[in-house]
Amino acid sequence: MAKLEFILPKKINSQEPPSISKDTGRVISISDGVVRAEGLFDVQVGELVIFESGLRGQVLNLERDNVGVVLFGDDRFVKENDFVFRGYEIVSIPVGTEVLGRVLSPLGDPLDKGPKLKTQKSQIEVKAPGIIARQSVNEPVTTGIKVIDALVPLGRGQRELIIGDRQTGKTSIAIDTILNQRKATKGEIRCIYVGIGIKRSTLSQLVNTVFNKKKNWYTCIVAATASDAAPLQFLAPYAGATVGEFIRDALKIENHAVIFYDDLSKHAVAYRQMSLLLRRPPGREAYPGDVFYLHSRLLERAAKMNKSLGGGSLTALPVIETQAGDVSAYIPTNVISITDGQIFLDTRLFNEGYRPAINVGLSVSRVGSAAQLKAMKQIAGSLKLELAIYREVELFAKFGSDLDEGTLKQLHHGSRLVALLNQPRFDPIPILTQIFVVFAGVRSYIDAVPVKSVPLYEKFLTSKAEMDPRLKYIFKIIAKDNYTLNKLAEGYFSHLAEEYTYIFLNYPTFLRNIQYLSTL
Repeated sequence: MAKLEFILPKKINSQEPPSISKDTGRVISISDGVVRAEGLFDVQVGELVIFESGLRGQVLNLERDNVGVVLFGDDRFVKENDFVFRGYEIVSIPVGTEVLGRVLSPLGDPLDKGPKLKTQKSQIEVKAPGIIARQSVNEPVTTGIKVIDALVPLGRGQRELIIGDRQTGKTSIAIDTILNQRKATKGEIRCIYVGIGIKRSTLSQLVNTVFNKKKNWYTCIVAATASDAAPLQFLAPYAGATVGEFIRDALKIENHAVIFYDDLSKHAVAYRQMSLLLRRPPGREAYPGDVFYLHSRLLERAAKMNKSLGGGSLTALPVIETQAGDVSAYIPTNVISITDGQIFLDTRLFNEGYRPAINVGLSVSRVGSAAQLKAMKQIAGSLKLELAIYREVELFAKFGSDLDEGTLKQLHHGSRLVALLNQPRFDPIPILTQIFVVFAGVRSYIDAVPVKSVPLYEKFLTSKAEMDPRLKYIFKIIAKDNYTLNKLAEGYFSHLAEEYTYIFLNYPTFLRNIQYLSTL
């Protein structure tokens, strides 16, 4: 870069215009953020180039007599016959702990009111870790969302797709997971949120929610808004992955990060726009032939590293937006085949009032179960089957009037389980509290509670988890026993669940939080 700082002013300020050469080129055409330039004979694919106006770009096409450059900014500042100069570096972004708590562009420029970063830089395009460098996924990432942590668990180093139609709560899952890390891991798991083609108003709301007027020291937001050029939207997820990889690898100690790509549908559209303007041959749905590699090389960078390389992890949660629930479209099927499972958000469930609107039958976590806490696995093992039976019986009950006692019991129990798994957004629940709440549901203590009162019952249980020293003591026993629910803890759980249910059903609200009320 020092070489460029010496050459660029000299070339521009000299009385004789610079001629095209191996290090200098001239613009011959501009179209929607894509420039064709002659010269630059020694330039590399992916190299940064600088235009006379100071605008930056990246070389993506090398042809016989010209190069194709995508612009990281407004193409109104570039004219035909303008000169363009090699940057002598691959596109890079600032990395380090200083990026945490900041909102950045894909090039590392601050989008918040903070100062410009002066930390070291890393290239945004690097090779994914090989097989030998990896380790199997064996540690959990808790989201604070009951239905996910119980039925679709996530592991550190996993890649789990969040897929669904627009306005079904995909981003809310990402935000809940970020908020949960403050209490769940005390910020041990750093978070990177990548907004691709996001509206500026939405970005502002997201920043206010995540940072909540406090210094959020464990989260970084990388954003390319809808008004930004397509090349910046294309660059954003790779920039975010670079930040996450630094956290995972740089210090050679066990550091963990989770990254959200919101969303890769817009990323593919931006890449399609660039590719068509670069005159690359279109394929299915006009996407270029390498669109699968576009996402596979990104998502393969998420990994759980082996102990010799520090044992850190980068977990990826990409988001894909479907049209009318069509998961068989080109981009959704590509990303489903790359990831280790998917969380499917159903528009029908959303419209019926379920939050989060996760279709448990279509959602799967292929490697997360190996990382799930043993206590949750012990309790929630039968939950998915019970919910599946309830859905089937519920459908049958709509057409049949005479139902036997067993079917009515399944409907009664299932309706309360579904209500228990409902959860408002931005309200994550600690994992040990979740275990107790799910225990009360699966072991049928909840069956005595009216369906409409289930949300209040759940809030009552979570408040007890925060207040009752007996329950806190049981949580310590479970944590010491490698998060296994032994017979002692299970007995205490049963006793307290029965006691709390009795108090909830028989005492008015203002008396419920008095300690040991049932013994008075």
